[in-house]
Amino acid sequence: MIIDQIAAITADSATTGQRDDLAAKALCYRLRRLAHYVETQLRRELASFGIELWELELLAYLHRSGSPYQATAGALQDAMQLTTGAVTKRVTALERRGWVERNIDPRDRRQILVRLTYEGEQRAMEVFRTKTETESRLLASLEPQTLHRLNSELHQLLLEMEGPVAD
Repeated sequence: MIIDQIAAITADSATTGQRDDLAAKALCYRLRRLAHYVETQLRRELASFGIELWELELLAYLHRSGSPYQATAGALQDAMQLTTGAVTKRVTALERRGWVERNIDPRDRRQILVRLTYEGEQRAMEVFRTKTETESRLLASLEPQTLHRLNSELHQLLLEMEGPVAD
């Protein structure tokens, strides 16, 4: 039987008397390793475009919000699971690159709206295809039904952990 590093780790845990739920432990290890591997590959591909993964994800979020491609800083914080300080730092960096701009919300002057600029939209559209191709290549060894099943199972798990998205 071929084993991966996680199987070796959990086998060691079992032999040393750590009999916790090894299946849950193995799954968590594998999810972390896969996330790290995917993120590393995406960063490598995006580096040739001079864009960081987090930059593309923020631009993509604004683009998905629909015209006029903007969101409050609070919405970015929630969607990207960041602190207010991290959102401010990231928006400032993207603003310097000319990819987003900040405006005061005319309906609530206490709110800051972050809007995708034309340059930011063009940059994101340039890179989206590469990101999608990389993700597809990384998962190409999975049969379509396996990919669908994994998506479905992970969807259910995230719903249990995070709850449904509010409209």
